[in-house]
Amino acid sequence: MDNGPLLIFRIFFGILVTLECWGAIITGWVKRNLVDPEYTFPFIDFERLEPLPGMGMYFYFGLMGLTGICIALGYRYRISIVTFTVLWTGAYLMQKAAYNNHYYLLVLISLFMCIFPANKAKSLDVKLGYVKEIHTMPGYVKWTIVFQLLIVYVYASVAKLYGDWLDFGMIKILMSPKADYHLIGSLLQEPWLHKVIGTVGILFDLLIVPALLWKPTRKIAFIASIFFHLFNSIVFQIGIFPYLSLAFTVFFFPAETINKIFFKHRAAQMEHALVIPSYKNMVLVGFGIYFLIQLLLPIRHYFIKDEVLWTEEGHRMSWRMMLRSRYGKGTFKVINIKTKEEELVRPKDYLNKGQLRKVFSYPDFAWQFAQYLKKKYAEKGEDVAVYLKNSKISINGRPYKSFIDGKTNLADTPWKPLEHHEWILPSQLDK
Repeated sequence: MDNGPLLIFRIFFGILVTLECWGAIITGWVKRNLVDPEYTFPFIDFERLEPLPGMGMYFYFGLMGLTGICIALGYRYRISIVTFTVLWTGAYLMQKAAYNNHYYLLVLISLFMCIFPANKAKSLDVKLGYVKEIHTMPGYVKWTIVFQLLIVYVYASVAKLYGDWLDFGMIKILMSPKADYHLIGSLLQEPWLHKVIGTVGILFDLLIVPALLWKPTRKIAFIASIFFHLFNSIVFQIGIFPYLSLAFTVFFFPAETINKIFFKHRAAQMEHALVIPSYKNMVLVGFGIYFLIQLLLPIRHYFIKDEVLWTEEGHRMSWRMMLRSRYGKGTFKVINIKTKEEELVRPKDYLNKGQLRKVFSYPDFAWQFAQYLKKKYAEKGEDVAVYLKNSKISINGRPYKSFIDGKTNLADTPWKPLEHHEWILPSQLDK
C-alpha cells in the first residue's frame, strides 16, 4: 500500500522523541532521576545498567535527541533509529522510580520502527542516494501499529473495570492535586466531572481503535482523540504521549487523505495490491510470537496469587494506567549476622523524595533497597540481614494496613518475577 502514512509518522516520531529527550534535560527530569540519585532502582536483573557518571547522562539524552532529528529527516535512518532504540531502552531499564507505561510503549514502537521501511521516500537517505526511492510499504506496517494500539487501549479499558474506578473515587484522587491549576482547578474537583471523566475513560479506550478504523465514525473519533489527548496533556502533563497517540492516527486514514494534507504534490501511488514476499513465514512467525507475548503479558497477574492492586506483582507492562495511589511507611533494620548488632537505617540518607515514597509502598523497591544495603555494608566488610519493620500501606486513600512481613530477611530472599512472594502479607483491600 502507499507509504505516505509511514513517512509522515516517521517525521512526527522523530520530532517528538527529540522534544522528549531534550525536554527531559531542560525540565530537570534527567537530573532528578539519573544524575542526583545514589541508586536508581533499575529493573530487576538489569542492575549492571547504571547511569553514566558526571555529565554523562546529559550527553546520553542529548545524543538521543539528535538521533530523533536524524529520524525525522530520514538521515542514516537505520543507524539513527537503532541507536535511539538501544539508548532509550537502556534509559528505561536503568531506572524505574519514574516508571511510565508510555516509556514502555515508546520502546515497543521504536522496535517496530527499526524494521519498518520508513526512509524510502521524503528522506535525506533518498536524496543522498543511500537508498532507492519507493512509494509503497508492506501492509503489515499499518496493521502491526493498529493491533499494538488495540492491545494498549482495550487492556487499559478493561483494567478500569474495578471498584475504585467505577465509584469514581480514583478520579477524585487523581484530580485532587490539580486544585490549584489556573482556570480549571476548581472545575476538576466537581463530582459530576469525575463521573464524566471515569465513564469517558473506559469508553474511549475500549472504542477508539474500532471507531478510527470504521469510515463513518473516523472523523468523529479523530476529533474525540484530539480533545481526549489534549485534556490529558494539560491536566496530567505526561510528556509526548498524547501527541504520539495523535500521530498514530495517520495509519487510520487513507493514504490519499494523508498525502493531500502533508505531501500536496505527491499523489497516492497505488491502490492496495496483493504481493506475497519471500520472507512471509518469517514475518508471520516473528509477529505471531511478539503479539502472543503482548496478549499474555498484561494478564499474567491473574495467574499470580492475591490481588495485583495490593501486591503490584504483574502490574508493570500491563497497560494498567492511573489506577492506584500508594503510600507506605515502615522502618528498615540492619542486623550484623556475626555480631548481632542492630542499626536502623534512614532511607532518606540514600534516596530522593520520589524514591522514598516507593521504597515503602512497592515490594520490589523494598526488596531492591535491601539488596542495595547488603551491598553497601559488604563494602565495609559486614555481612548483614535487612528487615522492613512495621510496614504499612495505604492504597487509594484506604486506612494503612500491614504490608510486608517484618520477619523476612529481604537481603537473603530471592526475587521471583512470575510468582507470588509470601513475604507480602495477604491483601486487606476489602477491610
